[in-house]
Amino acid sequence: MKTRRAPSHLRKPTRVWWRTVCTDYDLDDHHVRLLTLSCEAWDECQAALEILAVEGLTYDDRFGAPRSRPEVSVERDARLAFSRLVRELDLDTEQVSELSRPPALRSNRR
Repeated sequence: MKTRRAPSHLRKPTRVWWRTVCTDYDLDDHHVRLLTLSCEAWDECQAALEILAVEGLTYDDRFGAPRSRPEVSVERDARLAFSRLVRELDLDTEQVSELSRPPALRSNRR
């Protein structure tokens, strides 16, 4: 098993999760890349949520009409990317029923 270092650009809690997943699962190089992308998506989602907590969900445009803040889209897109990447990694240890969508992938659990 090779020792991997968590990418330094990730937030500290995300780096901890990255290391935990790399320790608990037998990941190929392409899985590590998917894991890194999922961590980046998580951090992006959290950053957008922090801005939204301070600024709110909307702003008034130059005509005084309420508009959705750009961070709303960033948060939504990052949340979707994270959930899809984690699903692609197949980190669940329990068997999923045959009727579930999407089809279950081979588990990477050691």
